[in-house]
Amino acid sequence: MAGCSPAWPNPGGAQSGYLVEGESGRVLLDCGPGVLPRLREREDWPRVDAIAISHFHLDHWGDLVPWTWSLMFGPARDLEPPELWLPPGGGEQLRGFGRMFGTEEMFESTFPIHEYAEGVAFDAVGFSITPFRVPHYGLLSFGFRVAGPGATLAYSADSGPADALAELARDADVFICEATLAESGEEGLRGHLSLAEAAAAFEASGAKRLLVTHRPAELPLADGFEQAHDGLEIDI
Repeated sequence: MAGCSPAWPNPGGAQSGYLVEGESGRVLLDCGPGVLPRLREREDWPRVDAIAISHFHLDHWGDLVPWTWSLMFGPARDLEPPELWLPPGGGEQLRGFGRMFGTEEMFESTFPIHEYAEGVAFDAVGFSITPFRVPHYGLLSFGFRVAGPGATLAYSADSGPADALAELARDADVFICEATLAESGEEGLRGHLSLAEAAAAFEASGAKRLLVTHRPAELPLADGFEQAHDGLEIDI
């Protein structure tokens, strides 16, 4: 895992980025601030075949900006760029960000851009990825179910409580689920889970393993739970 901090980084931590690797290639789920330098600790420039972005809060996509600069001017200039999979309307959103940064077409001129659709599986270097719409305040946000040969991984991204989480992670080998909140009592429009709510979604899903992520360092886990950390590698 390249990064698993919440919206404010944990000490020394990178924000959301989860590298899924199989015989067919590598897919990065989200690419938040700090993820790119973490990946560069492994190799001179990260060999990633596809990047899938769950939503456009900065902690889940911000390192696409330096990745783009490197494709334009830096060490990735002569390398094949990863496919970039975005939520519906994501191409126009990136053009808007590009206008603010001074180069409207910076993203589309460097990455092969695709937009996925809710509930429709897409193929990324041999992985079948199905986006599930999850509630995250008023923002369009998706969790990902990633199926490869003989194994399935589920990733909640940022989500409030929802029946969709159990379906997203149904019988998965690993459920990477956020648990940002200390308590479940947040009222009104929801955007995150407590640990109890993440555990309930896991139990309802029938998934084999729960890996808690997007958790502030100030909220240590109760005994019996497994927490993601930068650099963690698991086999499934």
